[in-house]
Order: sequence, then structure tokens, then C-alpha cells
Amino acid sequence: MRHRELPAAGRGRVGLRRPCPAAFELPSLEQQVPFGAEGLSPAPSPSASRPPPRCSGEQKERARVRVSQDFPLNPTPGEAGTPPHICIGCLQMFVFETDLFRLCLTRNKLKRMKPNKGKALTRERDYVYKFSAGNENMVLTVPLKFPVQENISHLHGRLMVLHNLPCFVENDLKQSLSKFVEEETIKDYDREAEVALEAVKSGKVDINQLADTWAKAYKETTLEHAKPEETSWDEDFADVYHDLIHSPASEMLLNLEHNYFVSISELISERDVELKKLRERQGAEMDKVMQELGKSLTDQDVNSLAAQHFESQQDLENKWTNELKQTTAIQKQEYQEWVIKLHQDLKNPNNSSVSDEIKVQPSQLRESVEGNGRIYEEQRLLEESFTIHLGAQLKTMHNLRLLRADMLDFCKHKRNHRSGVKLHRLQTAMSLYSTSLCGLVLLVDNRISSYSGIKRDFATVCQECTDFHFPGIQEQLEIVQKVVLKARAQRSSKTKRHHENKINGNEDKLKNIERNQSNILPGEFYITRHSNLSEIHVAFHLCVDDNVRSVNVTARDPAIMGLRNILKVCCTHDITTISIPLLLVHEMSEEMTIPWCLKRAELVFKCVKGFMMEMASWDGGISRTVQFLVPQTISEEMFYQLSNMLPQIFRVSSTLTLTSKH
Repeated sequence: MRHRELPAAGRGRVGLRRPCPAAFELPSLEQQVPFGAEGLSPAPSPSASRPPPRCSGEQKERARVRVSQDFPLNPTPGEAGTPPHICIGCLQMFVFETDLFRLCLTRNKLKRMKPNKGKALTRERDYVYKFSAGNENMVLTVPLKFPVQENISHLHGRLMVLHNLPCFVENDLKQSLSKFVEEETIKDYDREAEVALEAVKSGKVDINQLADTWAKAYKETTLEHAKPEETSWDEDFADVYHDLIHSPASEMLLNLEHNYFVSISELISERDVELKKLRERQGAEMDKVMQELGKSLTDQDVNSLAAQHFESQQDLENKWTNELKQTTAIQKQEYQEWVIKLHQDLKNPNNSSVSDEIKVQPSQLRESVEGNGRIYEEQRLLEESFTIHLGAQLKTMHNLRLLRADMLDFCKHKRNHRSGVKLHRLQTAMSLYSTSLCGLVLLVDNRISSYSGIKRDFATVCQECTDFHFPGIQEQLEIVQKVVLKARAQRSSKTKRHHENKINGNEDKLKNIERNQSNILPGEFYITRHSNLSEIHVAFHLCVDDNVRSVNVTARDPAIMGLRNILKVCCTHDITTISIPLLLVHEMSEEMTIPWCLKRAELVFKCVKGFMMEMASWDGGISRTVQFLVPQTISEEMFYQLSNMLPQIFRVSSTLTLTSKH
């Protein structure tokens, strides 16, 4: 088809010409199309006595052409900068809308910046819409790719805006477009279904495998066909233990646990004695060698002896470690089997042997315990208790305690079986599977281990008694290490993908992560569960660095934010009692002067108060107990100064004294 140049007067809003396929077809229109400053309008028909009606306002009625569905948003590179075109009869030309096309080019650049994704198999069909404007019949033809991924309402709006269609066809166009997309989509589904059925009939698809796939899909997605969840051994044992600990058999359970504790403690004592004797003997041998050094022995002899001593110690420690592990495993199996059997026997009221066992067993255990027990030395405990109300309108009552005590005192068992100790243990056991758990915050370094500091002391206390409900402390730490490695790998890949490693504020943090993937960062914490400790069920191991000893700790410090996250976990996991180190240290040092302690205590008090007020939005306002612990080496004068500071920061409930008139 030949093209001719347009008159100069008509080039103001007209671009280059090119052939176009079927477009808005105005039948029997051979005349020249008028152009002007107001835009493009269809020429009047010879049979028309008046021009076609127009929309209200300034919206013009314009003929538009066959335009690809995604042309305005993503034209091909060869078509970028080419406006939509229109065909009226034999005359073919393009209309250039300046503002609209600038928007199209901008959107095109943004879309080309996104990574290319694999496209599914698509089929293209022409959507044809016919409408009349006055005496003129117009046809809109738009190619659509099926399946249509775009929202129908959005596509309808784009067609109305981009082609300047008259407003009176808006509703009809939307209904017609929706009906067309729905019908064509159903046809595609029917066609695919027919192909799938033919494949099954012809034997191309294994019908048994297909049936298994459908059955699996129904079981995994439909509750009606899903298999009933089978309770695990841990869940069954938890239910049985919860029933027994709230029954008359609770006393026998506690005595049996205490008896196991004493037997493990005896093994640990024997281990410590053997290790002490070995070290003393090796020390004497090393002293003799050092005296002969330079005379009859050389440095190589000393190093050889030191290596032998180290191997001997390792062999002895491994021997006792294996024996303790084997003993605890046997105790745990025996205890769980005995608890299950006791629960089954108690359901039979005629079982006299069980009732006799319940009566006789505690006294026998008490005698064995009292004969072998040792009494810990107890230091004078300083304690102050407060009742406070927090909240703006709906106030919630909380209990606060300030204690001078060692953090591990809440974990250690007392070997003497006194009534007070027994009541503490009974309360902990009865709330083990309840909504009122007890937690503890331990300040640790960035290594997930139990080799040094308070981590080693805590692990030693955990190993003194068999945990009959949860894995041992070492097994839990191994699980935490695996989770940390997985989380670090995901975080590193995400960081590289988003190029966040170029930000200066994260460079040091990223270097620390890459240096050792198994370490945690300050402010992060991991959780261990315990049923064998004296007064707690959950331990929060909060990572801190040497910065907590400085004076410049603020409310945005990682340690403070870690406390906030710990309190949030307490709200979401039914931990109603939490013990926190008030000064963010477990031991006092020389630089911790009285002003330092007062400033640190004021910071922690105010931050915890703010976090507790946030709790109301987290859990709906549940009463909790927060215990602030200070090191045992702090002076009484300093303790009472901190005690006087607490009511000034928290709103303490005032007491009401009732007096009689007489």
C-alpha cells in the first residue's frame, strides 16, 4: 500500500505513517480526515444531518485503532516513541498524544528495569467491541493474551482512557469485556480438560499415579479428607504428667525426681573428686620435671609430659561424660514408663498395690535423701516487693520485686528435702504445662556454647538433674547453632540480593556476620526450655558485649532492645514471671561506682516501664511479675537507694488504712 505525505497544515499532532491491520473501520469513508488543534474527530457521514453526539465536558469522541493490549505500558524497543495509529477507510495515519505517550515511555523504562521472568504459554485472541455514535458504527478491536493476568477493571479503565471512548459506552464495554474474558477462559479450561482426558483414555498417563496425586492433593488441602492428627509421645506424656502432678500422686512424683537428682549429684561429686586427684598428681609430676629442667631433662620432655597430662584429663572427662549421659538416658526412660504405668493403674480404684506404693514410697525416699543430702550455705537475701498499676485508661496491676541474689539461685536444687524447698519445686512442676511460666534472662557472649562464664555454670546446674520432658542443654544448644547458621545464610543472601552491604552503617555488622556465621549479634537471644530447674521453665540467653559496662548506654542500645523483644516473647508465650539483671551485669567491677549504678538502674527501670505499657497492646493487659536482680556483692546502702528509686519511676499502689470509730 502506498502512502503519501500529509499537508504541512496537518502535521501538528500527527506522527509518521505506517500500515496498520484492521482498526476502527468506518465503512464507505473515503474523504480526508480533518485535523486541528482540538484533536482528531471522525468526519461527518454524507447521510448524517448533524455531527455525532459527544460526551459531556471536554471529552472528545475519537476513533482509535487496533492497539496491542500492553502497548501503552510496554512497547517493543522498535516501537518505543511510535504513537498509536488509526485507519479510516484507505487513509492510514498516526495520532500522537503528547502527555499520555510521555507517561507510557516512563512506565516502559521502569518495567524494563525489572528482571525478566519466565512467561507461561499464552494464546492471543481479538476482542471486538461495536458501538454506535450517532449514525456512525464503530468497531474497537483489541488483541488479548490468555490467560488474562490483568484485573478486568484495570484493563477496562485503560481502554477507556487510552482510546478516549465516549462515556455512554463505559458500562456496556465493561460487561462485554468481562463476558468475553470469562467465556474464552472457560473454553481454554475445557480444551485443556479434553486433552487431559484423551491422554488418560489413550494410556499416555498412568491412571493409578494420577489417582494417588489427586488423593494426596485432597488430603493436604481439604480438612474433610485430611488424616486425623496423631498425638506424639511427648504430647501424651505431657497430658499424663499434668494430670498426675495435680493429683494425690504429686508428692510421690517429686520425691522420685529428687531421688534421681541425688543419684546424679553423687556421680558428679565422684567425677569431681577423681579429676581433682588427677590434677594434683599431675601437678606434682610437673613440679618434679620443672626442677630437673636444664639438668637431665629438656623442653621437649616437658612438652611431652604436658601432652600426656592433657590426654589423661580428656580421657577421664570423656569417661564420666559418657557415664552421666547413659545414666540420665536410663533415668528418663524409666521415669516416663513409670509415669505412664502409674497413670493407667490409678484409673483402676481396686488396685491396692498402687495405693500402698503411694503411701510407702515417699517415706523411703525421704530417708535416703536426708541421709545423703548436703545443705548449701545460704547468704542473707535482701528483697523488696511492690504492687504497681500501669495503663492510661484500663490499668493493669503488676508485681515488682527487687532482690539481691545470684541469678543461678533460681535454678539450683537444694539437696536437703525441707518443706519450703519442696513447695517451690511443686509450684514449678504444677505450672510446667500451664499459661503461667517462669523465665530468666542470662547475659552471655556471642558464642553459642557452655564452655566459659555463666554459661558453663548454668550448664553445670542443668546437668545436676535429669530433664524428663525436654532435651538436655547440650542438645538444645546444638539445635540453636543449626538454626543460627540457617538464618545467617538466608540473611546474607538477602543482603547481597538487595545490595545493602554498600551502606556504611551495616559494613561492620556484615563483616562480623561473614567472619563467623555461628555467632550471634548483641541484642539477639536464644531460648532453652527446662523442667529440671528449681523455679524457672525458660532461659533467655541475651547476647551482650563490653559496651554494657560503659556509661554511655542509651535506650536504643542492643541490650535494651533485646529486653524489649524478650518481654514481647513473654507476652506471646504465656510467661508471666521474668527475672531481669537490673544493672545488665552479673558481677560488679571497679568501674561500677554508685553514680554508675544509679544511672543504669534508672535507665532499665524507665525502659522496662515503657515496655510493660506496650504489653497491654500485645496481650490485652495480663498481670505479670517482674523481678529485678542485682549482684550479691552490692552493698546494702546501694540496694536501698535502688529500692527508693523504684516507686519514683513506677506508680506504686497506695495502701488504705481502715480504722474503727470505736
